[in-house]
Amino acid sequence: MSDTATSVGTMGIEARNLSSGYGGQQAVIKGINLVANPGEVVAILGPNGAGKTTTMLTLAGELSPMEGDVVIGGEVATGPLHQRARNGLTFVTEEKSVFMGLTTRENLRVAGASIDEALQLFPELEKRINVLGGSLSGGEQQMLSLARNLGRKPKVLLADELSMGLAPIVVQRLLQAVRDAADQRGTAVVLVEQHVRQALKYADRAYVMRRGVIEISGTASELASRIDEIEASYMSRG
Repeated sequence: MSDTATSVGTMGIEARNLSSGYGGQQAVIKGINLVANPGEVVAILGPNGAGKTTTMLTLAGELSPMEGDVVIGGEVATGPLHQRARNGLTFVTEEKSVFMGLTTRENLRVAGASIDEALQLFPELEKRINVLGGSLSGGEQQMLSLARNLGRKPKVLLADELSMGLAPIVVQRLLQAVRDAADQRGTAVVLVEQHVRQALKYADRAYVMRRGVIEISGTASELASRIDEIEASYMSRG
């Protein structure tokens, strides 16, 4: 689908001329326009400090826009994250959202996620089902965190830096689960990822941010042919 698409389906998510920041100070992101339709994985790429996480926090309702709108399911969203969550949005942050004092099984139950479905997504967790979250490896914690969110069958999934500090094989497992959610359930996915090549293997489209604005956008195949240009933008972030 073209990166200029503006049609959001039953429960897609869109940013329209979105500017946002912290504490009423100067905007960190400016004039962001992006869209993830149902069944799409859309990646936001860029160096540290580009504004990726600020974009995600604003899409999630953790930050209020200074200008522009977040549109979910065709309607302007003004409520906070917990309200958007009730309406089918879920947000996986780079900080693994696992209750360290609860077992894997209890973590899933507390989240209202299907244990059977979680184990289908990540069979690795079956042997760790009665292990406390704090005793899981970093990769297992992130699998559990993603399983807790996907197990609620969200209509919109926001995922910020799933791969942070994890081994490549674990990253592949996480990104494939996200891809499957889009393909099999029609989930609209917005994914922040540092690793360009990895992200483009799983995304339909991508936006490259630098200094709070989108500098490059296109389909994954289009951007794959511009890898050198994208990686150069990481190096010249100052």
